[in-house]
Amino acid sequence: MGRSRHRPAPVSRRGRGAGRPALHRLADRAGILPEYVDQTGRETRVTSDDTRVALLAGMRLDASTEAAARRSIAAWDERDGSRVLPPVAVVRSRSDSLSARAPADWAGGGAVEWEVTLSPAREAHSGGEAHSGGENALTRLSGRCGIGADGSLSAQLPLVPTPGYYSVSVEIGGGGRTASGEQTLIVSPTRCPSPSELLGDRLVYGIVANLYAVRSERNWGVGDLTDLARLSRWAGQQGAAFVGVNPLHALRNFGGEISPYSPVSRLFRNPIYIDVTAIPEANELPEIQSQLVSPDFLARLRPLRDASYVAYSDVYAAKLEILQRLHVAFVERHHDGSTERGAAYRRYVESQGPPLVHFAAFMARQDGQPDRPDFHSWLQFELDRQLAAAARSASDAGLALGIYQDLAIGSSPSGSDAELFGDLFATGVSIGAPPDDYAAGGQNWGMRPVVPLALAESRYDYWIALIRAGLRHAGALRIDHILGLFRQFWIPDSRDGEHGAYVRFPTAHLLGILALESTLARALVVGEDLGTVPPEVPPTLEDWGILSSRVMHFERGAGGSYKSSSSYTPLSLTTADTHDMVPLAGFWQARDVELRVAAGLIPPEGGPAARQARDGERRALLDRLAEDGAAVEPVGEGGGAALRGAVHDFLCRSPAALVGLSYDDVLGEVDPVNVPGVGADRYPSWTRRTGLPLERISTDPEVARSLGRCRELRGRVG
Repeated sequence: MGRSRHRPAPVSRRGRGAGRPALHRLADRAGILPEYVDQTGRETRVTSDDTRVALLAGMRLDASTEAAARRSIAAWDERDGSRVLPPVAVVRSRSDSLSARAPADWAGGGAVEWEVTLSPAREAHSGGEAHSGGENALTRLSGRCGIGADGSLSAQLPLVPTPGYYSVSVEIGGGGRTASGEQTLIVSPTRCPSPSELLGDRLVYGIVANLYAVRSERNWGVGDLTDLARLSRWAGQQGAAFVGVNPLHALRNFGGEISPYSPVSRLFRNPIYIDVTAIPEANELPEIQSQLVSPDFLARLRPLRDASYVAYSDVYAAKLEILQRLHVAFVERHHDGSTERGAAYRRYVESQGPPLVHFAAFMARQDGQPDRPDFHSWLQFELDRQLAAAARSASDAGLALGIYQDLAIGSSPSGSDAELFGDLFATGVSIGAPPDDYAAGGQNWGMRPVVPLALAESRYDYWIALIRAGLRHAGALRIDHILGLFRQFWIPDSRDGEHGAYVRFPTAHLLGILALESTLARALVVGEDLGTVPPEVPPTLEDWGILSSRVMHFERGAGGSYKSSSSYTPLSLTTADTHDMVPLAGFWQARDVELRVAAGLIPPEGGPAARQARDGERRALLDRLAEDGAAVEPVGEGGGAALRGAVHDFLCRSPAALVGLSYDDVLGEVDPVNVPGVGADRYPSWTRRTGLPLERISTDPEVARSLGRCRELRGRVG
């Protein structure tokens, strides 16, 4: 997925409301920005009225005419004016007051009596266990105050500052009238956990892998959770502190629906990552054990294991055949909950609540088995069990942070999340990026955005559930395209990026919840904040304790020179490249230039110039490595382990709290896993597998050389 390189423009009055004042008021209120500055920093693109109407319609606000826009504003005012409390409030723990108001027709009505009841919230939010705040006892506060001309209560109503979730009810009375309101109060810490809190004064490194691409001699053609456990043990032997993985979100696993960044659901995971042989029932049934070692079944697995690319549908079909039989055995032995395994399943299903019930029914329909939703609930239970086992392996191997997971920016418009939480998602619009030199018509990522207003009305249950799902069994969480928590570029359907606009999001609320959940999980948060970002974003992320993303190839100075490692941001995760880029060996060999020419992203006549430019980049990289003392031996024509080791040495010399070494770079892969902006007919994104099996990495001398001196510079002591 490409990245936006644009920033909102300062709000101006130019062209505002001349013919459609009500439309413009409604659009401003809904968070639609009136204009933005393009990537050049020189041209301001103004949001058209047609775009405003389309985006508001996507939020279910009618602005088709001025009269309709006025009616929408009036309905909004009436709803807010009738409330004593908004449905949700998110405050940082340093805040010490709660805002309330009288109904609109009470304004200026003199003094009233008020009473506040505050109690820990015990109800489970969608997709996870409840986390409450404070003590079990209720807190009741009362007093007398006046009502302002705007209906606000003039008293400051004190609240407990302990981070957590609370239920608040307010009752007011005066002049023979009473009114009441209820609210979910979310009190967040001042920031997410810091590296120093979890790691002390250590600077650490880890391995970042695309799990689907991991080859092993035992998996069925796609990396699985047993591979993740083994990779974690190896990483621990190298003194690493974490192993990062791609989003493990649920996918359909066929056709073009294989991108981990466009899943069916972000709340649940992909069963293709299950290790079938690690399921207890597989070791209890002789007939299953016999089938797994039979010549016919091994012959079926051989081409999947030998393939250079993941054959998602074939791998998934092979696994489903066995999984369905294992589920039957599980039901016969454990489904009544009388066994330890059966009781664990019951606890898991209860903890996930209605979202799991809906997801399982959705997937059963997708598989043509609408009467078997329990099978898909069981798959999620087994996934969770095996991921927990991988996390324990990481901890036992000494990884201070363990598994580092990834949360995608969105999900498929035809997926389970969109169906269950339909009222949250916009209609008739998609998330994307504005026009730029990379894509003249902008980029449409094909995912429906969540409506900010609807998020607040639903008390942020979906956002809370997403964060909890991402943090489950994780010591760190990467938020893909974290700029989306500030603003998103929305494009009306059937139009290109010229007709899109930015929509503002409730940043403080979203980051406050992120800080609370990461604190409860004792996990770091990394924000993917690449590209040109609005000036307020970096200090805001730093204020909330969120690590920035720093990529060596993007850290450039004048004339394309590489910045010194000492200039890197301390509060960051620093890497050489990303999943949208070619690995180091491919960069050195200009493999990305070849692929972009072949895919039509670079015209044939532009190939020589691009290759010449790469020659300059190679020289610039070698110059920087030498200046920083990281180039410890000559780098050959193909780059090889010497280059990769020097780059990793360079990164590990930086002050960045975390350094992530790409597993592809450690192994010397040349081709990327993704070429943004092209379809599967031009490049098989998300399918390329590694060449070296996992079983051989501990004895391969090139792997050892490619790690550089990261263990010496950042590895665990002892």
